[in-house]
Amino acid sequence: MAEQGQGDSHLAHVALTSFIGTTIEWYDFILFGVAAATVFDKLFFPALSPTAGALASFATFGVAFVARPFGAALFGHFGDRIGRKPIFILALLIMCVGTLGIGLLPTYAAIGLWAPALLLATRLMQGVAVGGEWGGAVLMVVEHAPPSKRGFYGAWPQAGASLALALANGAFYLVGLLPEEQFLSWGWRIPFLASIVLFFVGLYARRHVLESPAFRDVRESGRRSAVPLVQLLRTQKKGLIIGSASLGAANITFYVATVFILSYGPKTVGISQNAVLAAIVVAALVAVPLNLLGAAISDRLGRRRLIIGGAIFTAVIAFPFFWLFDTGNPFLVGVALVLMVAVSSAVTYAPLSSFIAELFDPRVRYTGAALSYHLAGTVLAGPAPFIAAALYSKAGSPWAIAVYIMAGCVITVVALLPVWQKSERLADVDQSARR
Repeated sequence: MAEQGQGDSHLAHVALTSFIGTTIEWYDFILFGVAAATVFDKLFFPALSPTAGALASFATFGVAFVARPFGAALFGHFGDRIGRKPIFILALLIMCVGTLGIGLLPTYAAIGLWAPALLLATRLMQGVAVGGEWGGAVLMVVEHAPPSKRGFYGAWPQAGASLALALANGAFYLVGLLPEEQFLSWGWRIPFLASIVLFFVGLYARRHVLESPAFRDVRESGRRSAVPLVQLLRTQKKGLIIGSASLGAANITFYVATVFILSYGPKTVGISQNAVLAAIVVAALVAVPLNLLGAAISDRLGRRRLIIGGAIFTAVIAFPFFWLFDTGNPFLVGVALVLMVAVSSAVTYAPLSSFIAELFDPRVRYTGAALSYHLAGTVLAGPAPFIAAALYSKAGSPWAIAVYIMAGCVITVVALLPVWQKSERLADVDQSARR
């Protein structure tokens, strides 16, 4: 009984640590997206037209998603060879350096074209770091948790991403209260520089976490893969494809509703930027407990069923989301964002951490989970704000963006259809969730 109590206590500590660490990593990563949609076009691309400046700003946001798979492969290799814990901490350090660098950058007015070039470099650093962090955070929890509770505990890092969304938007809401001249001069830097405080909080939380049991078993049995990426591509390509495609609904929806919308709201609908930021903060805070609830339900109903149901729900509300948002009424805008950011994520995003982790053998699990997640980021998430802006510019209406969201949902549903369940490991996901 005492050992059981200690095990439960450590599992709770691991879950909390992953929650804190992921909150910090995603705060840094999401912060760039908020700035890209609100201020970077003015500071780093002032020579371009407003539309071209917005597209350039969204493009710098998207380049991190190109770097993420490289970070996933690099950190995944050492995570499967050395262990989850040390890589977990290293990714946090690299992210902090990149975020501080952004906060210290001179703008276009000071150094010309070097400013967007340096912005691009620091954003790439963020992409590499987050490419390694998510896999470590998820596996530390999922591999400590009993099979019957993997969904619930695996959702703690996912819930951390929702809290990060609230913190990043809340930070920009507060500095946005400054007079515009002060905000553009130095106020926008404060949220980036504040990440140093969060880094030390995360480092302290992660110091006492034990290595995951699954990796210890692999290490002690001498079964570690010499080159995890090669083994993954040779033996578990199906899991990699299914894991990436399962993120279609969650990724496209999230980045349209939290990044593109920050530009779309003020410029097109006429609602104030701070009103949109406040609505996203509320939706993100609602998403934190809903993510945990949704993942707990997946432990009973199965991951695949819940994610498919969430994708269908998201497709159904794609048009109503814009109908509500386009009213410009702050309350209805808030309702739209709660539906799309909180409710949708609870059923499409929350179970994905355990679902993806369960696709792979422990010897290549860090590499497989991280690559699945971040390849989807490169193909589906990173381009989403840019594509949404281009679609609106072409169509002159949000209907094309709603269709784009629905297309992401179709990708998820097709990826998780029973026809693909011939993979024994994937077929066991629903069964293991109910044990």
